[in-house]
Amino acid sequence: MKVDLFDFELPEDRIALRPAVPREAARLLHLPADGSVSDRRVDDLPSLLRKGDVLVFNDTKVIPARLDGLRRREGQRDGEGVAAIEATLHLRETPDSWRSFVRPAKRVRMGDRIEFGVGQADENPPLSAVVAEKGEGGEVVLRFDRSGADLDVGIALVGHLPLPPYIASKRPEDDQDRADYQTIYARHDGAVAAPTAGLHFTPELSGRLEAAGIASEYLTLHVGAGTFLPVKADDTAAHRMHAEIGLLDERVAARLNTAKREGRRIVAVGTTSLRLLESAADEDGTLRPFQAPTSIFITPGYRFRAVDALMTNFHLPRSTLFMLVSAFCGLERMKAAYDHAIASGYRFYSYGDASLLERMDIET
Repeated sequence: MKVDLFDFELPEDRIALRPAVPREAARLLHLPADGSVSDRRVDDLPSLLRKGDVLVFNDTKVIPARLDGLRRREGQRDGEGVAAIEATLHLRETPDSWRSFVRPAKRVRMGDRIEFGVGQADENPPLSAVVAEKGEGGEVVLRFDRSGADLDVGIALVGHLPLPPYIASKRPEDDQDRADYQTIYARHDGAVAAPTAGLHFTPELSGRLEAAGIASEYLTLHVGAGTFLPVKADDTAAHRMHAEIGLLDERVAARLNTAKREGRRIVAVGTTSLRLLESAADEDGTLRPFQAPTSIFITPGYRFRAVDALMTNFHLPRSTLFMLVSAFCGLERMKAAYDHAIASGYRFYSYGDASLLERMDIET
């Protein structure tokens, strides 16, 4: 499909730079399966969902994956071999290496050494990495001078929170972001972007959902920085998705399969949860345990096998995520929904408002 089909105009003032307070006070655009549209709030979820529904959350935890460094080349005169580099980690390859995006990409080449955290306090020694591979679009593999938990500690000491570019371009990160850009149920380190639909949940809302008979299950998909990359191809068939590591536990898969057999709906909280569930589903919709990278790319025409409803934020024009929701509910329906959201003052992107989408082929 032509990527231009997924374009739309978004006023700059619709981009949220801070979340709603409290989190569940965010607006919620409800698109039920009957084709109607209604304006609600996230804290209406207990009445919008059905008793027996199963919410599936992504419990990945955002790490401080943006690293500022200096490239040093040996054998050159003082100063000539030094250049400032910014690296954003996005996929762990081995205990001592990360696939990363660097900029300016033209300043690095195979074999270069980059030191991160230079100039920080002595108790925070800088990390050092060598460019082990270099690909297209600024993607490299960095092999660090430490491994495993030691590397995790080093990244935590020198790294910065990787705010999405549409926020970072407008203001710097601050202490409030360290709380705001993390779900309350984040458990497993590894994401470089938050599963943002989950940012709306609070302990109070979770308690009300449980009291309403709505179950919760958890999987892990470590969201990569590739989620922010624009689709540069003219046709969706030419776009390459970056892989992300996912884990669906055997016991969780079994409970979800039981729910489906009993006619209860699977409600993915976020596109990351949906992508992993669909990656783990057989043709008949049976979920299998999953522990592997996934680069699933969902566009209109995809036949959904596992997920019945989706809670998600509002996405960028021409993005793979807008393509996904268009596959879930229909392109024209999503374009109309986004037109309504823009005209009605909904806030977009990571810190913005949310939508609750039900597949058209799911009975109400």
